[in-house]
Order: sequence, then structure tokens, then C-alpha cells
Amino acid sequence: MKVLLVDDAAFVRMSLKKVLEESDYEFTYVEAATGEEGINLFKVEKPDLTIMDITMPGMNGIEAVEKIIEIDPNAKIIMCSSMGYQEKVVDAITAGAVDFIVKPYTKEKILLAVEKVMKL
Repeated sequence: MKVLLVDDAAFVRMSLKKVLEESDYEFTYVEAATGEEGINLFKVEKPDLTIMDITMPGMNGIEAVEKIIEIDPNAKIIMCSSMGYQEKVVDAITAGAVDFIVKPYTKEKILLAVEKVMKL
């Protein structure tokens, strides 16, 4: 399965890859550092799962999710952000994300969210 990791911090993308390698799924990875780049890669790569940060330079993650959902209404997107305020969770889900993980995250939280989303 292909996963698109969208976060402006390379260390976060690397950390997510390490966690995902411990899941029951075999993933290939595509990475983007901005919302715009994530949308472009989504169009080309058609990932099975997207994990996206909210706060990024340029287009934020919620705007990027809205654009991705326009491309594919069935896209499986998990938002991952340190902005764990209730309003941001609601915004992310309203935009089309199917789950939301608050940083700092644990391996268990990530794997649980991936398992939940992949069963949809």
C-alpha cells in the first residue's frame, strides 16, 4: 500500500515511517513538505492513505484536505498536528479527514488510527 506523508518537518515524516514499518501493512512512501506539494503528489501517486500535518507554510493541511477530497471523495486521510484544539479536530473532520492524531503522538495512537482508517 502506498502512503503519502505530508509534513514540513522531515524528522516527523521519518518518525512516521518508522512507526508505520511496525504495522501489519507493507507501505511504500511518498513524501511532501507542503500542502500544495501533497495535492500534486496525491493526483499522481493515488495513495491508499495520507497522513497530513495541519500547520505548514503556504497552504495549510485543512485546505489541502479539502482539495484532495475534491479529487477523490473516498481518500483516507489522517490529520496529525500539535494543534489539538477541539475546533481544529472539527475543522479537519469537516474537511474530509477520517481521523485526527495529536502530537506528540505515540506509536500506539498512530497504529490504531491507521488500522481504523484502513478498515474503512
